[in-house]
Amino acid sequence: MAAGASVAMSIELGHFALILAFAIATVSAFGGYLFWRSGTRIALVLSQAALLQFVLIAVAFLALVQAFVTSDFSLLLAVNNSHSLKPLVFKISGVWGNHEGSLVLWIFILVTFGAMVAAFGRRLPGDLLTLVLATQSLLTSAFAGFTLFTSNPFARVFPAPLEGNDLNPVLQDIGLAIHPPLLYAGYVGFSICFSFAIAALISGRIDQAWARWVRPWAMLSWLFLTLGIAMGSYWAYYELGWGGWWFWDPVENASFMPWLAGTALLHSALVMEKRNALKIWTIFLSIITFSLSLLGTFLVRSGILTSVHTFASDPTRGLVILTLLALVIGGAFFLFALRAASLRQGGLFAPVSREGALILNNLFLATAIGAVLVGTLYPLLLDALTGTSISVGAPFFNLTFGALMAPLLLVLPFGPLLAWKRADVVAAAQRLMWAAALAIFFTILISALGGVSISLAPLGLLLGFWVAFGAFAELVERTRLGRLPVQESWRRLIGLPRSAFSTALGHFGMGVTVLGIVATTAWETERVTTLNPGESTELSGYIIAFDSFEQVPGPNYLSDEGRFTITAPNGSTRQTMADRRTYVASGMPTTEAAIETYGFSQLYLQLGEPLDDTHIVRIWHKPYITLIWLGTILMALGGVVSLTDRKVRVGAPRRAAKAKPVPVR
Repeated sequence: MAAGASVAMSIELGHFALILAFAIATVSAFGGYLFWRSGTRIALVLSQAALLQFVLIAVAFLALVQAFVTSDFSLLLAVNNSHSLKPLVFKISGVWGNHEGSLVLWIFILVTFGAMVAAFGRRLPGDLLTLVLATQSLLTSAFAGFTLFTSNPFARVFPAPLEGNDLNPVLQDIGLAIHPPLLYAGYVGFSICFSFAIAALISGRIDQAWARWVRPWAMLSWLFLTLGIAMGSYWAYYELGWGGWWFWDPVENASFMPWLAGTALLHSALVMEKRNALKIWTIFLSIITFSLSLLGTFLVRSGILTSVHTFASDPTRGLVILTLLALVIGGAFFLFALRAASLRQGGLFAPVSREGALILNNLFLATAIGAVLVGTLYPLLLDALTGTSISVGAPFFNLTFGALMAPLLLVLPFGPLLAWKRADVVAAAQRLMWAAALAIFFTILISALGGVSISLAPLGLLLGFWVAFGAFAELVERTRLGRLPVQESWRRLIGLPRSAFSTALGHFGMGVTVLGIVATTAWETERVTTLNPGESTELSGYIIAFDSFEQVPGPNYLSDEGRFTITAPNGSTRQTMADRRTYVASGMPTTEAAIETYGFSQLYLQLGEPLDDTHIVRIWHKPYITLIWLGTILMALGGVVSLTDRKVRVGAPRRAAKAKPVPVR
């Protein structure tokens, strides 16, 4: 009884902590905006308030976790999304596997970033720090208020049922325990860039130092979003059982658009930091990136989409979110419109220069965002305005996005080799000759091994190899590899700034991902057949034998397991298992595919529904598909390397030491 009372008390404590955090955030926001000129004293107060918000939201979040872990079904959220038989990890992930709990996670990450700025931003000017923390508090107040008044996660039920309704079985997977926190860290992390943009517009502090302060936060958020999208892609690939890694689902697009905008922001902030140029564009990107994150929040929670990714189906909540979206984005762009005319462009540069290359990069990325945005929202708007339902699917996105990305990939290796302000494109091309030669050689080799056919695959491979090899051209040039003794080149290599390595890793990862996409799209093979235990089939040189079939009970489901032996072309054999699960509480089925990796390729096997006395078996051979996710990991690793650079990690320059007087002799 005492334990039950303790859990109940923790729920009430969490509810109170959320209310108190909402109140503190509201006061901090208004106080910060009213007294931002008051110097470091108000900045110190808001910093302490930001840390207190973090502690309070952490208490609220942990109260939900405790209720789920202990299966406290007096909490309505636990009743609707948990079950006492669930494994512990899925009890915990069930906290954010729903609308209300995921909002608390969103707010927790929001206040975490605010607390990080308060803790590590003490070298920022007092007025700028005050405005940044005030904007973060305003966002916290808005989302905490929305949670409390429309989506209360601490609602109770009496009498408490003996058992819960369980979480959607599709979400009971380790991928969904990792994917949402990473994705939210990326989404919400860009709120810091947004807050810096609002602070800069109000205070007028828009200079190279501002870009230096913003870039680490943009990099950190981009890193998390990259990993979150990759994890979501791989989860959809292995868990949903259809063998695809990207479907251009509106919710997938909602996470992809902020990633594209964040990528543009990183490159634009670099130009602003190095050359004090692109000020207006960098501020605009800081606003639009977080705005696209909020748009994703609206799509997921408004009820206008039906998807395994969505949480809510309540139009009232969607209307409230749309109102918040309009106020936050509309207010930001209104302020931008008021201040943009007074902003100076900054340094001048020639079209052929590193600045020019980065602008071209931004142009293609911005156009790609527009294409994805139109393809995502047009069917929704058309349905809302006219009642006409249309589908904009993969062919549209593949054609438009591919057409925009091809020229971007073509010019990508040139950027790091161009000088600031004015450059020689012919000289850069000469330094890339070896990369072009290697790209052509490997394209011909892989095309011959994969089977030559009339398609765009060789062009895609050529672009992928070109980007991958070209990524290291700057390192080769700066170390003068092949023109100096190896020891001297090595000495130069280890002396390079980490930013050079992060750029090379990021671009190389992009090339690797392109290679994976092209190869698996061009040479994937599939077979759908019926098999009984003891029978076998063949696909792409692999022999798949159906060994046995049995029903096995799981922790909270019943499993129909099919066991198979796979014989590879080289004669090696592996045993694997694919199953179909039916969950006890909900009666919902899921498909668990068997995936065997051979080098960078995979054999993907799905056990379908029984057909009379036989079983439908779907088999795919996916050449080089793991390169897709390996490339994203390399891109994220490039971000990690960048953040370890002390100049970037500190974020703000140290105050210059006072010069000592020179004695007069």
